Amino acid sequence: MNVQNVMVIGAGQMGSGIAQVCAMAGYQVKLHDIKQEFLDRGFGIIKKNLSRQVEKGRMTEEDMTATLNRITPSLDLQNASDIDLVIEAAIENMEIKTKLFAELDKIAPADAILATNTSSLPITEIAAATNRPEKVIGMHFMNPVPVMKLVEIIRGLATTDEVYAVIEDMTKKLSKVPVEVNDFPGFVSNRILMPMINEAIFTVYEGVATPEAIDEVMKLGMNHPMGPLTLADFIGLDTCLYIMETLHEGFGDDKYRPCPLLRKYVKAGWLGKKSGRGFYVYE
Repeated sequence: MNVQNVMVIGAGQMGSGIAQVCAMAGYQVKLHDIKQEFLDRGFGIIKKNLSRQVEKGRMTEEDMTATLNRITPSLDLQNASDIDLVIEAAIENMEIKTKLFAELDKIAPADAILATNTSSLPITEIAAATNRPEKVIGMHFMNPVPVMKLVEIIRGLATTDEVYAVIEDMTKKLSKVPVEVNDFPGFVSNRILMPMINEAIFTVYEGVATPEAIDEVMKLGMNHPMGPLTLADFIGLDTCLYIMETLHEGFGDDKYRPCPLLRKYVKAGWLGKKSGRGFYVYE
């Protein structure tokens, strides 16, 4: 199967990044969201990213214009009627995702592949909402998408080898590195990363050290480019909590129990960089 036309669902930070790298690789992209203001914000992020590339001499003005011209805004899910691949990057909520995939299953062509950018939810369960579970796959990009090389590719129980091969090949065309992962809660990235972040939060909660000290230890002692609490703020503490809850529920093991301090911050609206305050204060 030859993928040429892609629909990216969700024009937030992840979705706009996915749309950008697909358009840069020559794909025709429909960027879909439920409100015009979300699309405007998403296009603004893409233009800002591409303008920076032009300023640094990594891209010409002509290439930037051509890339932007390959992205079409969409407010109607019926626009998925002629696509080859959907990459869903909507909110990390199983009910929303399964409803979306059930709708896409009715609209998208019979041979279209339906991919999800979920960071922790079971691919098999999402696929079960469709009549084409063999064509559903996980395509987990890292944030920020234009910069990070890794894409975790997750097979559901029914995903075929052919569909996996198409997505692996496309990932390489996006100048990314595909890594095959099986369908377990959190996959590899978040199953390892989130408990580390959660443990760092417990370390603050128990008064072992300040957030600054914990981040400094992990940067200087473990050679991490960013400390776990800075990273948590960057990801969003609500997202961290949701993934920890998914791990806790999925494995039934208390080693994945979210730290009470994480819950308290989320309830307070201290969600990290996006809300202006998390473990650090942002202007």
